Amino acid sequence: MSVNQAGVTTSMEARKTAMSVAIVNYNTREHLRACLATVLTEAPNEVVIIDNASSDGSVEMVQADYPDVVLHANKINVGYGAAANQAIASCTAKYVLLLNADTLLRLGALRALSTYLDLHSRAAIVGPRLVDAAGILQASCYPFPTPLHTFLENSTMAIFLGRLIRRHIPLLRSSYMRTWPHNAARVVPWLKGAALAIRRTAFDAVGGFDPSYFMYFEDADLCYRLTAAGWQVHFTPATTVVHVGGASTSQHRAEMNVRLLTSTIQFYQRHATSLHLLEVVLIIKGLMLARWIGGTFRFCFAPDATKRREVAETIAASRRVLLNAARAGESALSAQHLRPTRRVQ
Repeated sequence: MSVNQAGVTTSMEARKTAMSVAIVNYNTREHLRACLATVLTEAPNEVVIIDNASSDGSVEMVQADYPDVVLHANKINVGYGAAANQAIASCTAKYVLLLNADTLLRLGALRALSTYLDLHSRAAIVGPRLVDAAGILQASCYPFPTPLHTFLENSTMAIFLGRLIRRHIPLLRSSYMRTWPHNAARVVPWLKGAALAIRRTAFDAVGGFDPSYFMYFEDADLCYRLTAAGWQVHFTPATTVVHVGGASTSQHRAEMNVRLLTSTIQFYQRHATSLHLLEVVLIIKGLMLARWIGGTFRFCFAPDATKRREVAETIAASRRVLLNAARAGESALSAQHLRPTRRVQ
């Protein structure tokens, strides 16, 4: 901390909020550079970056351009939840804003989120509005999954249903999470993990993110466990964060689809009854079988080698998900002694 001759702290120190910023990065160097530029204008208590073994020069960029940022470079990609736990454990403030590297903060974001947590003592996590690079709202609040919800979210039905409600059923528009305008603060089941303002005491009390989720559903799992422990998860439009989306995952689209559906099954194994697990396994197997068959036809009529390679990756991913789902189904059938878990409302 620097002081002037009168012993008064500099304006930057005086402006610091009670909130640290934690960022998990994987091969998104230029997004991370832009993100840090907006974060540092907000005078955070500190900035901690966990790099998950990037190969695009992200580490070198941070070391050269942002030497005051705390940087931990993992030798291997440990997954998002484990890296987020690392980052938050390195922070010293009572609140931490956990960000994806492909986000941009707007003026006053840290102050708004810190103030919100001050005013809502039962809120363990607060999520801001998310918009894409064009300023279009991104849905960021979701219900805890059910078999029907899983079917809708992993088929074209989700897009169709959202359009139907948005255009023709105004009475449902504010209750259906995909079409809700995100224009008022409210308690929600769970939030997209792109930008989460976290109360450290609550986070630590439930053990943080479950590191066994390599990618996807670690945010839903955390919110579920916080709610079960008596905390609340809040959304607030007090500030807006720009989220490009898919900056890391789009590099390995087929692999990320496997991760998504594998994590979906894992969430049901952790928190659902055996019956619901069996139902979602059947749904996922049906969806993957349809993708496998459809992919086979597309492969036969693909116009070039590049397209055939993309389709082949999709077919291979569908097969992997089918095998994972089959194993989960067998496990559920043979584990009738498992005690059904009460779902959090």
